[in-house]
Amino acid sequence: MQNHFELFNLPQQFAVDAEALDSAYRDVQGRVHPDKFVNATDAEKRVAMQWATRANEAYQTLKNPQKRAQYLCELNGVDLQTESNTAMPMAFLMQQMEWREELGDARAAKDSDALEALDKQLRNERKARLAEIETQIDGGDFHAAAQGVRALMFLEKFGEEVRFAFEAIEA
Repeated sequence: MQNHFELFNLPQQFAVDAEALDSAYRDVQGRVHPDKFVNATDAEKRVAMQWATRANEAYQTLKNPQKRAQYLCELNGVDLQTESNTAMPMAFLMQQMEWREELGDARAAKDSDALEALDKQLRNERKARLAEIETQIDGGDFHAAAQGVRALMFLEKFGEEVRFAFEAIEA
């Protein structure tokens, strides 16, 4: 079975040409769109629907940098073990504690400026992690990239908490 990159005829690397991905996705979807199978057998309709579903899943995976990095790690035999492997470098754990404290203080004070500053820190950290992950994946170090993806997952989840705190202040 083709992997997501092969499905869209894209190089198997972290950096993805967004326009080429969009174009390839539209092409695949155009070939399996239900309108093209109005007069088809039930079996042909089912296969077309499976392809459309697979193309959607592949597109969503490759479009999202975190999911794409995780997928590349898994394609190269590295299971992220997101449920069981929560080990992180001490510096990152300390940073998490600082951010949690900042979030708690900002929530308590209903300080939207502090939340904005925290959100900016998270966006910058996410950007730096993505650049690091790209270098690691392109260099073939999928184990290091996997750790970076786990950190990215924390950043995404924590970023949601910050957004919820914004919403609570603005409500």
